[in-house]
Amino acid sequence: MEPDEALQIIQRGTSEIITAADLKKKFASGKRLRIKLGVDPTRPDLHLGHAVVLRKMRQFQELGHKVILLIGDFTGMIGDPSGRSKTRPPLTLQETRANAQSYVEQARKILLQDEEVFELRYNSEWLGKLTFAEVIRLTAQMTVAQMLEREDFKKRYSEGVPIGIHEFLYPLAQGYDSVALEADVEMGGSDQKFNLLVGRDLQKFYGQDPQVLVLMPLLVGLDGVEKMSKSLDNYIGVSEEPAVMFKKLMRVPDAVLDDYFELLTDLGKEEVAAVIKKGGAVGAHRVLARVLTAAYSRDVIPAWLDRDFYESLGYRLDEGGRERRPSGAKEEELAKTVSQAEARYDKVAVGGVPSDIPTVEIDPAELQDGAVWVVRLFTLAGLTKSNGEARRLIQNRGLRLDGEVISDPQEQVELDRPRVLRRGKDKFVRVKLKA
Repeated sequence: MEPDEALQIIQRGTSEIITAADLKKKFASGKRLRIKLGVDPTRPDLHLGHAVVLRKMRQFQELGHKVILLIGDFTGMIGDPSGRSKTRPPLTLQETRANAQSYVEQARKILLQDEEVFELRYNSEWLGKLTFAEVIRLTAQMTVAQMLEREDFKKRYSEGVPIGIHEFLYPLAQGYDSVALEADVEMGGSDQKFNLLVGRDLQKFYGQDPQVLVLMPLLVGLDGVEKMSKSLDNYIGVSEEPAVMFKKLMRVPDAVLDDYFELLTDLGKEEVAAVIKKGGAVGAHRVLARVLTAAYSRDVIPAWLDRDFYESLGYRLDEGGRERRPSGAKEEELAKTVSQAEARYDKVAVGGVPSDIPTVEIDPAELQDGAVWVVRLFTLAGLTKSNGEARRLIQNRGLRLDGEVISDPQEQVELDRPRVLRRGKDKFVRVKLKA
């Protein structure tokens, strides 16, 4: 592929490339580039926010280059201070390794694993071997003034919030990773720009050609405000069940819908605009939900989530419904998965009860005079963690019994027949008396 074409593919959806001209030169060299992504596995689960960067890595792989997934098991013991208002508690090496195993397993859903295009490394390989003299030499490459140029450090310093000396070591350690790996390109979110620039400077100091930086935007979560994060419960996991993923994608705020299409699919802006014009925001949500639910239902997502992929499922991009049969057996299976998830969503949206809800049997010993206290019933069914939580939800009209909102927290429920409990919009349990 010509360097201009490769550059055009990589540029889509990026927030910044430092520099595009340098990347084009690297493509023109004919060398198989080494593309580095460093991750500190502080949490074991991946969501679509992580997929933004991983998909761009996959595109490098499709262009024939090698991606290096670098697990920061050593830097995880420092804790990345990027965007932090206070010092992050450090993890043990054992904790980072345990989280890393889950992280890598999920990353395989996006990244190809062939040795020619994939390499897995841990930065304890070299950081754990540095002598104190080498650390001093490394720290001499930056000043305290340079460190305080970082917005998070600057803010904490001006507000009198403590900054640990070890936190200053984090950008240097991450930069040294690029030296150890001789990275040609480093990927990261836009909040990692400072750290990645340090890598360029250190490579120059050690006599290497400085890496190109490919910075990706941070995907906004389902709250429409904060970046996607499991701790904020505004995330869509890459390994969610299809019905859950479809439902969550239908909740993406309209204001960030274009960003989701640009960062998570390969549909063109004109195609997305046509979809919105034809079907409105709801129709566009359905296209997004179908594409991503089908893609992440596979063991490894397709290389390109474009019109061809969408239409291989039997849909027409410019129409709401299915126009023809899926193009093959694999596509037919994916289309069935999507159809079931969509049907479930539609049924719940109009107040229906899905057919796949779990059943919980209630011990007859819980009954008094043939009935059970409604608060206790929801807790026994696993829809609430405690009776107190059930009471609060009833006060907020958040629990239903057989489709009716429960208003009386003292209500007694007879179990002479199976009953359907519902919490919120889409948490159902069928309860019946144990025989």
